[in-house]
Amino acid sequence: MDIGLNDYLLIGAVMFVSGVVCMATKRNGIAVLMGVELVLNGANINFVAFARYTNLGLDGQVVSLFVIVLAAAEAAVALAIALNFYNNHQTIDIDQGNRLKG
Repeated sequence: MDIGLNDYLLIGAVMFVSGVVCMATKRNGIAVLMGVELVLNGANINFVAFARYTNLGLDGQVVSLFVIVLAAAEAAVALAIALNFYNNHQTIDIDQGNRLKG
């Protein structure tokens, strides 16, 4: 059985949709960050698949490396914000963020 472009696109779409559902339904800040990572990794699979199976001259691997670096920076900043939020409110429930009004 040969794995083709459609198989990779299906896997990427499933990861993307599960990440969006995770971001929309979870109240925990860490779970929302995990949803963002799923969305970014689903997009990475699509980038690499298009670079491999099409002759459009796309550099999917290069774009994926930039996305991975961006995701690492996003995770570091978001975790620092989550830790600071936890230190101030003793929870990481994102519904409690309405108390942050200045």
